[in-house]
Amino acid sequence: MEHQLTIYNTLTRRKEIFKPLHAPHVGMYVCGPTVYGDPHLGHARPAITFDILFRYLKHLGYKVRYVRNITDVGHLEHDADEGEDKIAKKARLEQLEPMEVAQYYANRYHEAMDALGVLRPSIEPQASGHIIEQIELVKEILKNGYAYESKGSVYFDVAKYNHDHHYGKLSGRNLDDVLNTTRELDGQDEKRNPADFALWKNAQPEHIMRWPSPWGNGFPGWHCECTAMGRKYLGEHFDIHGGGMDLIFPHHECEIAQSVASQGDDMVHYWMHNNMLTVNGQKMGKSYNNFITLEQLFTGTHPLLEQAYTPMTIRFFTLQAHYRSTVDFGNEALKAAEKGLARLMDAVSGLEKITPAQASTVDVKALREKCYDAMDDDLNTPIVIAHLFDGAKMVNNILAGNDTITAADLDELKETFRLFCFDILGLKAENASNAAREEAFGHVVDMLLEERAKAKANKDWAASDKIRNELTALGFEIKDGKDGSEWKLNK
Repeated sequence: MEHQLTIYNTLTRRKEIFKPLHAPHVGMYVCGPTVYGDPHLGHARPAITFDILFRYLKHLGYKVRYVRNITDVGHLEHDADEGEDKIAKKARLEQLEPMEVAQYYANRYHEAMDALGVLRPSIEPQASGHIIEQIELVKEILKNGYAYESKGSVYFDVAKYNHDHHYGKLSGRNLDDVLNTTRELDGQDEKRNPADFALWKNAQPEHIMRWPSPWGNGFPGWHCECTAMGRKYLGEHFDIHGGGMDLIFPHHECEIAQSVASQGDDMVHYWMHNNMLTVNGQKMGKSYNNFITLEQLFTGTHPLLEQAYTPMTIRFFTLQAHYRSTVDFGNEALKAAEKGLARLMDAVSGLEKITPAQASTVDVKALREKCYDAMDDDLNTPIVIAHLFDGAKMVNNILAGNDTITAADLDELKETFRLFCFDILGLKAENASNAAREEAFGHVVDMLLEERAKAKANKDWAASDKIRNELTALGFEIKDGKDGSEWKLNK
């Protein structure tokens, strides 16, 4: 293949040339959502990041098997081994079957991802559908001496594993740090060591989700599912495992330990992680009142949002930052992204209005190569977008008569936009963007209010009232002040 894709491997902390284990086949596993609540901004980033990788690998001619799981059991509240199962808790509060909760939120997740232009994975396995594989994994780890049974639960023996291998090589932690930072939680008396993690948990009588196992009725630990399902669908060695940076520890660190303890080596060749996002400079979290669901973004119904933002605006905004950089969601930045996307889409429309000339004064080939170079450099989407803006300038200059382009070069330019804008970045034209629509609304309303001011000055109360009543009927709220009238649209 002519393009040499490099990707940053979290394990080696450097960029490496991507060489698949079994070209042209590529195996890729990405951690999907725990389906106990509405999809939010935090779900959008990894989904979009690995969608770009999926699209680009396919464009390069690879046959990609993309596995993204659904966690519907075993993920406890504290991301550790204590507390209630997140889905079971939601089911109890809403008086529903746990699988009803999981299905409802999985559907919501899919609807939001479809809106964001995220392609569906090749396989989407659910943790609850792979209990047998997880039990087999636990048996292998026990057989190899890296786990122990305690009161009907099975725990991974981190100290023994660390003696023979290196626990912490992905996250860069050493075991002493882990021991010092592991909180003392209820039930730790079952463990030999506070850092040990559950492979199988004994179900208390009140626990709804339970399966029979050699160790009694229970459910798998959160980390088991990805190791078991990754191996089942991608084999003992596969190319890429992705997820958010927040999963490096403990989730992915534990996955490596389970893999090495069960089969002797790490299944994964390249570990890839997207960085986190903030909202107005602050980490997103329910306790900060800045927890924004994707539906709230699309409808503008969160108090921190000044307006609604279309799914493509969210996608474009996310891609304007490199996937390994943090990205801050704020109204000004989102509005700027909305305008930028509109500018790009205007250029795409402008391509159809160009009349070819005998000669070209623009370098179209260089533009396409620069876009490829940026993608090959660890999926550098912000640089691709910068080059596409250069392409938009090119289009505008040709339309303004400052430059000319031949028919062949025009076809090449159209192809470059189609390829990078739509196929690889996954953007799609939406109806006039909110910003453009609201700007147009604004001009019309301002004009009507000027007419009303003139009518009032001429003491034409009938005309003045008519304009006000018509606007009110359309949902506009008019406030008269001594400096004139102000309006707002009640959504």
